Amino acid sequence: MTTRILVIGAGFAGMWSALGAMRLLEQEGRTDVEVALVAPEPFLHVRPRLYEEHPEGLKAPLQALFHTAGVRFIPGLVKNIDVARHEVSIAPTGDAGDHYSLGYDRLVLAAGSRLFCPPIPGLQEHAFNVDQIADAARLEAHIKSLANKPAGSARDTVVVAGAGFTGLEIAAELPARLRETLGQDSDAQVILVDRNGAVGAGLGEGPRPVIVTALTELGVSWKVGAGVAAVSEQGVTLESGEFIAAATVIWTAGARASELTAQIPAERDNFGRLHVDRNLKVKGLDNVFATGDCAMAATDDEGNYAMMSCQHANFLGRSAGHNVAADLLAVKPIPYSQPKYVTCLALGPWGAVYTEGWERQVKLTGATAGALKKQINTVWIYPPTGSRADILAAADPQQQIPDVIV
Repeated sequence: MTTRILVIGAGFAGMWSALGAMRLLEQEGRTDVEVALVAPEPFLHVRPRLYEEHPEGLKAPLQALFHTAGVRFIPGLVKNIDVARHEVSIAPTGDAGDHYSLGYDRLVLAAGSRLFCPPIPGLQEHAFNVDQIADAARLEAHIKSLANKPAGSARDTVVVAGAGFTGLEIAAELPARLRETLGQDSDAQVILVDRNGAVGAGLGEGPRPVIVTALTELGVSWKVGAGVAAVSEQGVTLESGEFIAAATVIWTAGARASELTAQIPAERDNFGRLHVDRNLKVKGLDNVFATGDCAMAATDDEGNYAMMSCQHANFLGRSAGHNVAADLLAVKPIPYSQPKYVTCLALGPWGAVYTEGWERQVKLTGATAGALKKQINTVWIYPPTGSRADILAAADPQQQIPDVIV
């Protein structure tokens, strides 16, 4: 019987988990353990960039990478996880065949997260989002189609619900995209709405003045302390009763861990993330690890926890892969630690704002920060390249975020 480490998910955390496990197996000279990864397709969807134009191209191929590294890719969708039997049920991609079971000796749940859509009337039917590639492509097609609609304030207005990271990034992009579609002299307006008391409330006080300046210069307005009560084809009704006529409503407020976390008999937080120890093993279970957006993981000894973000998923994945293999081989693990925390928020043509530390001290702004954001989005977060040795070296769990010269 094959000894198998099974990784669920080919996102940032899943990809790095598989490579991290292969790295330790290589170091230990073990060729008797299979590292398998199951996902609908062998592509890394670059979700942090889906606020940009042309989202269909924002995915990176993984098949050749996995082949070089020695990872077995299994096309399919995991439907059920049976922790007691140490197996999962897989539906082949495209329903090409019956569901089948696959056993594992160690499991890494790296199935990511999805946008959270509460039961707000009309939200599912009438709002757009940029959560997945298909969603972002649908929004882009809709924006381009506005040019064919009768002119008017509703046509020219976009409401972005949620003034967090994603909401700010898409809102900052939209004024220029709307003018490109509707004409430079159009009355295009982008309105952010958020039930919190300030834009970017989750980002803290540090970068807020920069964000406010950028949005103001870009022509984005906002309404805070304003929750969404209903969405219709005509616009948005706020909880205050105010109605905003808008042909385009974009929902960005919140995320939840993959529904597969509910099949693991362990404690979860309010976002559905599984509680894990410092080695990313699910608490209370012997052979199940969780990582990326599926894990509630401490980043340091100061009480900070990983965010549901690409930044943390990359390093969580490396650590989970190393430690799941270490657990199987009875090798000493390397506890996950990511004390350096940074943010780099894209602000459309204005540039970006880059901060360091959990207190988010502003280090770079404007075009300089924008150049850094471009490097992060087009180089740093993409899959590793090169030889097998190069690829496995990149999966070292002890590396940290590169220093930025400021």
